[in-house]
Amino acid sequence: MNKSLFIMSNRCQLTGKIYLSGNNVSHAKNRTKRLFLPNLQKISFTSEKLEKSIQLKVAASTIRTVEKKGGLDEYLLNT
Repeated sequence: MNKSLFIMSNRCQLTGKIYLSGNNVSHAKNRTKRLFLPNLQKISFTSEKLEKSIQLKVAASTIRTVEKKGGLDEYLLNT
């Protein structure tokens, strides 16, 4: 498994959230490596300052945070 492909393609474009590595644990306690991928969504945010929409690949948790802060412009100013 080539991890460099996962780093670039599975990265949140606003927060930089990437995969976590861990173990699958069977009932017999056998452990095998696995990856926990972020829940990425392709979404378009509207910027009031630029007066256009911007399409980004972001995690679902980031979408909730941007909406809580009041939009993309306020999120980028406060972070």
